[in-house]
Amino acid sequence: MINVIKYPDREDWQEIVKRPVFENVSLEKAVKKILEKIKTKGDKAVRKYTKEFDGVKLKKLTASEKEIKAAENLLSQELKSAIQQAKANIEKFHQSQIEETKVIETMPGINCWRRSVGIEKVGIYIPGGSAPLFSTVLMLAIPARIAGCNEIILCTPPSKDGSINPAILYAANLCGVTRISKVGGVQAIPAMAYVTETIPKVLKIFGPGNQYVTAAKQLIQNEGIAIDMPAGPSEVLVIADETAVPGFVAADLLSQAEHGADSQVISLTTSE
Repeated sequence: MINVIKYPDREDWQEIVKRPVFENVSLEKAVKKILEKIKTKGDKAVRKYTKEFDGVKLKKLTASEKEIKAAENLLSQELKSAIQQAKANIEKFHQSQIEETKVIETMPGINCWRRSVGIEKVGIYIPGGSAPLFSTVLMLAIPARIAGCNEIILCTPPSKDGSINPAILYAANLCGVTRISKVGGVQAIPAMAYVTETIPKVLKIFGPGNQYVTAAKQLIQNEGIAIDMPAGPSEVLVIADETAVPGFVAADLLSQAEHGADSQVISLTTSE
């Protein structure tokens, strides 16, 4: 829903730009409970929370080869071409960041160098539901593969019928993701942080999410599992005049708003 506010009084400004936030103490307590359950119960707890939070009863937590192959036929050629073009652009950018190892002799017989080594096993979390972020698959999986990560584990929430959005499946397969799990929300983070029967433990977790996912990432970081950053909630302010392209402004607003109800997007303009 868009709220249009014209010439607001100064005393209303603070209320207009107020950030949507949740109470953190009870949030952390609830997330901790889920982490402990999955740590001790593994897949059983993952299935329980998937049924409770997503309303999906799953037999298998991993997407099959058949599902991955079928996804390609469910997408339009236009979308597949766009994903392929994006993949090529992202690859070109990140391949330019690969540095040649330079050996420097600091004194006779003493050689020093710096070398980048890919993390052996990484996890990427991809939000689904109302906004399946297949673009995030590209932005995370492609650099991981270029960096030399041996295993790329992807977790994303399933639809009510137990399927994964075909665009996410297609992008993941295209980018070399090695395992796709039908696990979303807060339970996906401990599933990748601890060893369960079907989801291997990773060394670092990447990807955006709501406040529950963010809290889970911050908590597992305390146990030695690295994370990229607390990515959320999102907010953006776009200041536009009559020269702005409305479609570009809308795209920037939507790209942040789709992250969740706790995101905040504002467009400030002098041109109705």
